[in-house]
Amino acid sequence: MNRIFISLMITLLLVGFSGCGQKKSTMHPLVVATPERPSGQEDVIQLTAPKMDTVRVGFIGLGMRGPGAVVRFTHIPGIQIKALCDIRQECVEKAQNILKEAGLPEAMTYYGDENSWKQLCERDDIDLVYVATDWKHHAEMGVYAMEHGKHVAIEVPAAMTLEEIWSLINTSERTRKHCMQLENCVYDFFELTTLNMAQQGVFGEILHVEGAYIHNLEDYWSSYWNNWRMDYNRNNRGDVYATHGIGPACQLLNIHRGDRMKTLVAVDTKAVNGPAYIRKTTGEEVKDFQNGDQTTTVIRTENGKTMLIQHNVMTPRPYSRMYQLVGTDGYASKYPVEEYCLRPEQVDTNVVANHENLNAHGSLPEDVKRELMNKYKHPIHQELEETAKKVGGHGGMDYIMDYRLVYCLRNGLPLDMDVYDLAEWCCMAELTRLSLENGSAPVAVPDFTRGGWNKVSKFRHAFVQ
Repeated sequence: MNRIFISLMITLLLVGFSGCGQKKSTMHPLVVATPERPSGQEDVIQLTAPKMDTVRVGFIGLGMRGPGAVVRFTHIPGIQIKALCDIRQECVEKAQNILKEAGLPEAMTYYGDENSWKQLCERDDIDLVYVATDWKHHAEMGVYAMEHGKHVAIEVPAAMTLEEIWSLINTSERTRKHCMQLENCVYDFFELTTLNMAQQGVFGEILHVEGAYIHNLEDYWSSYWNNWRMDYNRNNRGDVYATHGIGPACQLLNIHRGDRMKTLVAVDTKAVNGPAYIRKTTGEEVKDFQNGDQTTTVIRTENGKTMLIQHNVMTPRPYSRMYQLVGTDGYASKYPVEEYCLRPEQVDTNVVANHENLNAHGSLPEDVKRELMNKYKHPIHQELEETAKKVGGHGGMDYIMDYRLVYCLRNGLPLDMDVYDLAEWCCMAELTRLSLENGSAPVAVPDFTRGGWNKVSKFRHAFVQ
């Protein structure tokens, strides 16, 4: 399904870019066709699989993210690392040394052949395939792993096109295998605490959320194998890396758990720093660099909520995921400083000692914020925070992500994130491009659940014992 075919699928429908109870706009969104669910398939909302005492894992991609994942898995109970794969032999050998240093048995190794990863997926002694390669191969590997009877966990973004997204969804539904995107930011400490507060009504009704990936990669471009990440921005326009920002935002709004993203509009700046980097490092003058230095996307949900998502990896700026929540009774923000603002009556005076002079137009005092965060610390953090910070991985959230994946598989529970989360968070790449290439026109977001978006009323993590 190439771009020409996608463009042919776009039709203008009389579906106004409207909110609940508001007058419909005369600008109708572009709509991309949603394929019918293949006969005999059912959705995989709250999918469970039989319990397994030991989760046998194979890793594909051992360059940047992969080695850290191997290290983390050596600290997780109930796993066996059975196979390691990368196109480069030296990367596989380094990962093998990680196992040796941890006192674990050696794994089977695959390298050299660009298709050796298929041999790993075809093994009959692996339950979970963990994919940490470049973006271009994520979806293909995920589909192949599920077709060969494996659950699959895929680094972000797990898919770059709608064709890849639907392929992952249909394969997961057909095989009844888990397909999870490895989105670590939903497990960060401020985000998970704030989610717990939101679910307990501290902020009232949530009306608006924000998220972003703002990270100047000027010092990192050359570390990507074959320069694949800069090449992707050179050849593709839109928010190509939305998941870190949009994932936590979607959880706050219970997306496909009582609400759904309905329409988006994207705008971008011209491309300046991407072409300048290529000119500086290679001498090449690039006249058709596709991705602007910054892309901004506004999304409206079925229930009349809004989202603001940004992408900028080109300009000098402090790192930010722009995590923000606006509710009828309160506000939360992580960047540039962690802060909450609440109506005074929302602050539990039985827990917070210093509650005088609180107001709804200023940040909570640091000691009040600290007491509230301790009260609402998520059960996942209560159990795992100490170990996670010792093991590490972006401050510990990577370990929590991997631990939760294994925990749910071992206990036969639904995963914290499903294939529809993957779809919704990855579809920004293609849908923002469509908006931008059509003069920032509104674009309808497909219902990837194909009717099941309100079967579950609230986002929940599987119970932690």
